[in-house]
Amino acid sequence: MNKIEHIGVAVKDLEKSNIIFASLFGKSHYKIEEVESEGVKTSFFKTGPNKIELLQATNPDSPIAKFIDKKGEGIHHIAFAVEDIKTEIARLKNEGFIVLNEVPKKGADNKLIAFLHPKSTNGVLIELCQEISTKTND
Repeated sequence: MNKIEHIGVAVKDLEKSNIIFASLFGKSHYKIEEVESEGVKTSFFKTGPNKIELLQATNPDSPIAKFIDKKGEGIHHIAFAVEDIKTEIARLKNEGFIVLNEVPKKGADNKLIAFLHPKSTNGVLIELCQEISTKTND
């Protein structure tokens, strides 16, 4: 893993949260994107070298809606940038981590993504992210 790619924050109202985080960072989000397959609408902020992804559920059955129902708004996941997501998935599975997506899928912000189950990472949902424009092993 290269670096923290972003921190995902589950929110109930993306529009209101965009105002809060724009005030916090002193600048507006740089991108809003819907990921239909995940049932989520995202908004990205960049502050220095770091990114924050706000996530709002677009349907009541989405993982974000379930997370908010169970735990409320707050940090949902930490995402790490990887060079080769398929190799990293295999490595982590071999290390004993519970991989939720053995086949990477398209996520927001031009990324291939996969998740590790929080049961195997001390309660933290971990996302692996690979830029789609780099090696995808397809």
